Amino acid sequence: MKNWLNVSDLHDFSIHNLPYGVFISDGRPTLCMAIGDHMINLRKAAEIGIFGSLNLDISVFQSEVLNDFIATGKDSWSEFRAFIQASLCDEASSLYTYRDDVLVNRLDAEMALPLHIGDYTDFYSSIEHATNVGMMFRDPENALLPNWKHIPVGYHGRASSIVVSGTEIKRPSGQTMPPDATQPVFGPTKRLDFELEMAFVVGKTTQVGQQVSTTDAEDHIFGMTVFNDWSARDIQKWEYVPLGPFLAKNFASTISPWIVTMEALEPFRCASVKQDPEVLPYLQYQGDKNFDINLEVDLTPEGSNASTICKSNFKYMYWNMAQQLAHHTVNGCNINVGDMMASGTISGKDEQSYGSMLELCWGGKKDIALSDGQTRKFILDGDTITMRAFCQNDAIRVGFGESIGKIKA
Repeated sequence: MKNWLNVSDLHDFSIHNLPYGVFISDGRPTLCMAIGDHMINLRKAAEIGIFGSLNLDISVFQSEVLNDFIATGKDSWSEFRAFIQASLCDEASSLYTYRDDVLVNRLDAEMALPLHIGDYTDFYSSIEHATNVGMMFRDPENALLPNWKHIPVGYHGRASSIVVSGTEIKRPSGQTMPPDATQPVFGPTKRLDFELEMAFVVGKTTQVGQQVSTTDAEDHIFGMTVFNDWSARDIQKWEYVPLGPFLAKNFASTISPWIVTMEALEPFRCASVKQDPEVLPYLQYQGDKNFDINLEVDLTPEGSNASTICKSNFKYMYWNMAQQLAHHTVNGCNINVGDMMASGTISGKDEQSYGSMLELCWGGKKDIALSDGQTRKFILDGDTITMRAFCQNDAIRVGFGESIGKIKA
């Protein structure tokens, strides 16, 4: 699609993408949309009057988070995206006329958390990941628990500790039970890990008692982002029975600054994994409900070079987003605009596609080789974890940016 910024269709932030974010402008969080190496300052564009022809309350662009814009609804999202695409292809557009006033260098911008995240749920939806963990810690012959193929297993996480890419992560402390010990000890985790995930953002509020069907689920999803659910494996092992993860997970999760819309992902829709046994009627669905999203993880030791230690894909997920949302609300649980729901660790069938260090080192039994000759089993202080995601076919590319976090003592 030819545009006056000459951004390639194969750029991560091509005109086929146009993801939303929030950056700091004049000391204030400001809504923006990425195109190539630029961003459109949406607040300034609205003040100039560039959006005057749209059937949209432009006061939403005065907000410091995306929630108010998202709440305008699916028709508004689609109209606005189409307007920006058309404007970027038309040198007679007001966006072109005022380009020097509203375009910002994306590469130099300070990004902020793009949403007010009221609630956060983490699912456990990769059958490869669940099987690997079950083989390591339970019975290799019966790795999956009896409920796993019948419900999208999940738990409620801590929204307040979700941070934007670039935020340093302090190594968490907690109780652990060392091997052969008779009493737990307290101290910093020795088995700090990442979890390679994607998350979707709720785009439509429901009331208590209301259910969302798999048919209607995508009307309630605004877009997706890269999600690193940091995990302290030794703390988790001691605390997770009987109620599940707590301190091992709630200290931090890192997201990319960019929310990629479901409309941008439409060309990359693909079939979900075949489910056997057949799921209950409320979890059944029609059509292709998954997306072909390439995923990569780099580990960079302090003062050294990056090593790509994982390459995976979102299409491997056993439970899709429509099923997750249908299950989440089947009991009448309400959802709100800006809520975030993460996929759970995304692992594929081969070792290179395992989405956590726990799997890559197989519970500490293997070394993970880095390009500079170092090895790792788990993350050390000074290490930086970089996650990236992108979709690509023969014609276009849609990227999610990066989720970056450095560990400090």
